Amino acid sequence: MKPFIVVPTYNEADNLADLAAALFALNVPDLEVLVVDDASPDGTGRIADGLAALYDQRLQVLHRTGPRGLGRAYVDGFRWALAHGADRIIQMDADFSHSPKYIPVFLEKSTDHDVIIGSRYVPGGSHDREWEAGRVFLSAWANFYARNILRLKVHDATAGFKCWTRSALEHIGLERVKSNGYVFQVEMAYLSQRLGLHILELPIYFEDRRIGQSKMSIPIKLEAAWRVWQVWWRHHSVK
Repeated sequence: MKPFIVVPTYNEADNLADLAAALFALNVPDLEVLVVDDASPDGTGRIADGLAALYDQRLQVLHRTGPRGLGRAYVDGFRWALAHGADRIIQMDADFSHSPKYIPVFLEKSTDHDVIIGSRYVPGGSHDREWEAGRVFLSAWANFYARNILRLKVHDATAGFKCWTRSALEHIGLERVKSNGYVFQVEMAYLSQRLGLHILELPIYFEDRRIGQSKMSIPIKLEAAWRVWQVWWRHHSVK
């Protein structure tokens, strides 16, 4: 098994070195990390280049200079990982909201499933206890909205912590994926279901970011909500 972890970054200079250390401390055989940096003005890309040298190229960097955005960063990162021989691709945030400790379990379960989802909304899953009530409500509402519009069976439609098999991403066909913002997560979940992929949700504790400012805002979540309809229109006939 050749696992790649794809980490999109924008202004994560204070988190990246600690994240890399935590990932390689897992001692997962043949693990490689790809940092996909969107020309961060805080020097994240430069730090990533230094880490690539430190970890003897087990960590590599994809510097994106075109249009920014989470969806584009992930699609470019997935394509890069597939081109470099990955047969397991894990996507995760750089801010420790997604704990590296779950990765060995994801990889173990991926031998029998196409997609592993780190879920806040299955029994045993939860989010940071320090979240304000408004944030809890907005997150739950966005997830409920997407699930009901698209008739999704997964409980955490907006989850960003996933493990894909190579065959799953090849079956989806990354050329189909058009979403660029946070609705990218919903689009990937919807395509996975429409195409009959075998999905497993595992409970995780979603921690608030340790350092830096969240890039999620109310306007971004509201935009993602109406773009759910675009996802339905684009893929509702996919089988």
